[in-house]
Amino acid sequence: MTIAAAGHLDHLEQLMNAAWPAPDAEDLDGWHLRSAGGVTQRANSVWPVSAPSDSAAALRSTTRWYADRRQPVIFQLSHRAENAGLEALLDQQSYSKQSQTLIMTATAGPTAARASAVEATNPLPAKSTITMSDAPTQDWLELWWSVDGRGGPQEMAIAHSILIAAPALYATAHDDQGVAVGTGRLAMPNVAGSEGWGGVYSMAVHPQARRRGIATEILGALTTAGADRGLHSYWLMVTAANSGAQELYARAGFTEQGRYHYRQAPLRRALGAC
Repeated sequence: MTIAAAGHLDHLEQLMNAAWPAPDAEDLDGWHLRSAGGVTQRANSVWPVSAPSDSAAALRSTTRWYADRRQPVIFQLSHRAENAGLEALLDQQSYSKQSQTLIMTATAGPTAARASAVEATNPLPAKSTITMSDAPTQDWLELWWSVDGRGGPQEMAIAHSILIAAPALYATAHDDQGVAVGTGRLAMPNVAGSEGWGGVYSMAVHPQARRRGIATEILGALTTAGADRGLHSYWLMVTAANSGAQELYARAGFTEQGRYHYRQAPLRRALGAC
């Protein structure tokens, strides 16, 4: 396991924020507050870019900001020494810990070469057809949402707005009947320091099509398309509980650079409520 230096982790956090931007966001004394109607944790969490002048006061203001939106306060905190004081403050406030996630990166060469090697040693019964697009197609969106989404049409529409807010490529795997069985997204945000970098997102495979190498095909298609556009490095996030996906990404040359988790405020029940 390789853990990135603080500066590299700062860079990755900036890329991740730009690749999955919340439609409602505000900066508050070093904290970046994000809201998207509750659709996805990242787009509805506080990213502590730097330490505020008064953490307790910033937390009170943050609580009011999310209360105005009828949302709980959620922090996205990377595992780093700079966040120790905030972690302690949230411990005092009984914030829960959720969704530990790994940040992994790879360079273009090893990713493409190792993904191809995996396919060569594990031939598939029938390869999928991979199509690429500059925006999520309807079958891409419906499949991804059916696997990873939470909510109905309104929430899916918000997710769609998040997806298209940053430049990206979308890979859809179709079976021999033309049915979408897998998705992937390569985000290419236009922010300072993003040159040559792409983020792998929204990797999903239909439950009935798993263990056929479809995710490997999609990852290979995304990195090949990225290389054609001059990308040399990639990042992705995968939950600590998803060991299968971690193995896939490790075979493709990705290594761990850091971790983060979410801290959520306890639910406050109004007096007299049942």
